[in-house]
Amino acid sequence: MRDFEAEGTDAYRLWTIADGWVERLGRDVLVSFKNQAAREGLTTEYFLWAEAMGFNAQRMFERFLPKRNQERQAPKLILGDSNIGSRSVVMERGLRFEIDFSGGYSVGLFIDQRENRSFVRKSAPKQMLNCFAYTCSFSLAAAVAGANTVSVDLSQKSLERGRANFALNDLPATGHHFIADDVFEVLPRLSRQDQKFDLIVLDPPTFSRSHRGKTFQVESDFEGLLMAALEVADRDCRILLSTNCTALNQRALEVMARFCLKASRRASSFHSEPRPVEFPPDSGASTIWLTLR
Repeated sequence: MRDFEAEGTDAYRLWTIADGWVERLGRDVLVSFKNQAAREGLTTEYFLWAEAMGFNAQRMFERFLPKRNQERQAPKLILGDSNIGSRSVVMERGLRFEIDFSGGYSVGLFIDQRENRSFVRKSAPKQMLNCFAYTCSFSLAAAVAGANTVSVDLSQKSLERGRANFALNDLPATGHHFIADDVFEVLPRLSRQDQKFDLIVLDPPTFSRSHRGKTFQVESDFEGLLMAALEVADRDCRILLSTNCTALNQRALEVMARFCLKASRRASSFHSEPRPVEFPPDSGASTIWLTLR
């Protein structure tokens, strides 16, 4: 248990254990667990922490973390007023994001990517491509820094939530495109159109299936994804490689990237942004940045 609040944000992880974690999302709390022992331990620790800190949550939700994607369910309300709408707004370093506890397994914001979003803002790209964009949080970070953005995701619903995030931050739709399609179909089209980007985000799911039945498995297909992205990467492009797949750690991502760079005759330097301070080692997504040259 930790007394922690990240500067400038009200969406963060309170603490993590081996089989789960607790997140504060605005005035709501989300408990994620792999088994009942973890559920009981986390809720007990939360109530002790809340009493000590004088924090009164508006609602508490719980989410079971299954081994198989098809078993995933939306978080369930366990404490608080069920008449309050499922949607709320949280802040992260001045940016507003809408979250929705009834919108599916993920509520709309991956807080382990906080430092990477900040790096996007600091990089101030001109043309940004966000693949597997989900609710477009990376696109929003680029847009507030002045970038034109292209957000690609299979889910039209997720992209509509992304548009809502833009509206929450008073950003016009001009210069921003939301494409509901298979990334592997979109990247060749962008290449044929000779479009180039100076920042690209590749943060795919571990597994997905397109409307045409085509599957994506990150362990076998990430390499092809990066090769396709390099075709639309400008000379000094920055590319984020990110995954929650436990078989692909930061070292594995770098090895894969070096192979793709050699095959495409490109050169790059590598770096990683620091993990958010409330995330212990080996938790959250594995990420690495490439800077082409």
